[in-house]
Amino acid sequence: MSEKKIKCAVVGYGGAFGMGRAHANWMNETGRMTTIAACDPVPERMEAAKTEFPGIETYPDLDGLLKKSEAELCVIVTPHNTHFDLAMEALNAGRSVVLEKPMCITVDDATAMIETAKKKKVMLTTFHNRRHDGDYMAIKEVIEKGTIGDIFQLEAFMGGFHHPGQWWRSEKAISGGCMYDWGAHFVDWILNFIPQKMESITGFAHKILWKDITNEDQSQAIIKFKNGAVADLTISTIAFAGKPRFRILGTKGAIVDHWGGTFKVMTQVDGINVEGEVKYKEGTWPLYYVNLAAHVLDGAPLEVTPESSRRVIAVIETADKSAKAGKTLPAPVE
Repeated sequence: MSEKKIKCAVVGYGGAFGMGRAHANWMNETGRMTTIAACDPVPERMEAAKTEFPGIETYPDLDGLLKKSEAELCVIVTPHNTHFDLAMEALNAGRSVVLEKPMCITVDDATAMIETAKKKKVMLTTFHNRRHDGDYMAIKEVIEKGTIGDIFQLEAFMGGFHHPGQWWRSEKAISGGCMYDWGAHFVDWILNFIPQKMESITGFAHKILWKDITNEDQSQAIIKFKNGAVADLTISTIAFAGKPRFRILGTKGAIVDHWGGTFKVMTQVDGINVEGEVKYKEGTWPLYYVNLAAHVLDGAPLEVTPESSRRVIAVIETADKSAKAGKTLPAPVE
């Protein structure tokens, strides 16, 4: 095991709900990474960084950081539409990159970043931290044990009736659209629950109520997998009636989850239908960076590959294109 520490920088320190500070802490807590620099165009945020991490280098922009800092890895915590340009700048400077989710907005941008990282022989990954959520891990364990058999239908929902959040979350040119925020987590979960190649994607979108924003009010993505399984995800801000977060049907049973600390599992034992509650596991978010350090320093497999992140973008972008075209479209990058 290497005793070297990875020198890290946070790009976009203070704007996204304190996530810049959180990333810095998670990296430092590994004992194998150290946050030496941060950049943000807002001076007050850089003053906060100096207080929270005494001795940290601060810069008003990424260009200055890349020219003067010894940081080997840049964590980009900025609005979605800036991910590609910032990542390409860091990758071309020979720095590894962690992108907050979603990876970017388009498959073309994802592919360009992947190719650049390979060319420069540096790491590229996305902070799909919710693979370490206890609820997701518990559901995935039940699925992988074969308790419900092979999944043939999965329905997922998040939302309600409420005005969407302001700032970048509601502007399509910045966020990418309604599906790119929490939808990115859901798509990543779905693609891990159903580890099959995708065949096609059908999208639907409604823009009927919230006139002061440019995101869709509701977005839906239906994924058909090559083995015949179908996943149906809806993200909504106009749903007066909700649905379970997950309703997963398999050949031997089913899972229904309502975000309630436990989820229902239905199956058969000796021909008798049985139903039980399974508790969520404890979350393990810090392990994301433990794996990343082990990958960089020891050559361990990378948990969140850039190709898996690109598949998430492929679903969301293709669903958007499908909704506009009014037809089902083939899944890209498969």
